[in-house]
Amino acid sequence: MNLQERYKKEIVPKLREKFGYKNVMAIPRIEKVVVNVGFGRHAKEKAFIDGIESVLTRITGQKPIMTKAKKSISSFKIREGMIIGATATLRGKRMYDFLEKLLNVSFPRVRDFRGINEKQVDRTGNLTVGFKEHLAFPEIRAEELENIYGLEVSVSTTAEGKEEGLELFRLFGFPFRKE
Repeated sequence: MNLQERYKKEIVPKLREKFGYKNVMAIPRIEKVVVNVGFGRHAKEKAFIDGIESVLTRITGQKPIMTKAKKSISSFKIREGMIIGATATLRGKRMYDFLEKLLNVSFPRVRDFRGINEKQVDRTGNLTVGFKEHLAFPEIRAEELENIYGLEVSVSTTAEGKEEGLELFRLFGFPFRKE
């Protein structure tokens, strides 16, 4: 059973029972997943940017959008309009496929992974997880890499608060740390 079916058959009734929702539309759900990479000091290297674009395309299954600087910052040598990152927003089936891969393959492959800290869920019920190395994803082979860089995965929900968001993520199977 994939995540989308599991959400409809198992997670919705549990959330409804715990929080007492009367309307089905009030039950929290995952809205979108955003995968981000910042270029940092490599922002002027065309080969590096192309490499990140191809890796993000393989990881997410869709071409990322190049993000531009909104204003110039002289201390970082950034000019307005300069490409400084790449982002891919996933929704629908692609989002659930990515989450399934994240939970079952990528988290177990992260070096020294002890679980996600509950503090990474913000007060509106969204989760942001940073990866120090993009090697955790199965589409990336270590032999073909020149650079190792980090990326960020943000999971947005329709939850009203942190408690609802945490419960939603727990029911989906996100590995939270026991503290």
